Amino acid sequence: MLFLAPDISMAAYLFGNKIGALGYNLAHHQLVAVFIGCMGLWLQIPYLQLAGLVMLGHSSMDRVFGYGLKSMKGFHYTHLGEIGRKPTVS
Repeated sequence: MLFLAPDISMAAYLFGNKIGALGYNLAHHQLVAVFIGCMGLWLQIPYLQLAGLVMLGHSSMDRVFGYGLKSMKGFHYTHLGEIGRKPTVS
């Protein structure tokens, strides 16, 4: 369950696309995860180390499934391309 914790950042989209993308990307950026994990090692704080590992693992899994960092255009636009279903044309 802890592995899905970074997805709580999707709640930032309640405040619009720009704030949503910023919040989501901050929680899913791999360099941020490495920085948090390294700070946990340096400060000897096991929970910070765990947070870094969870964030890194989660964001890596997202990349494997084709989900990337979000664009400010909307939730379905990522640096890896569009995600989700395409609207059907009637």
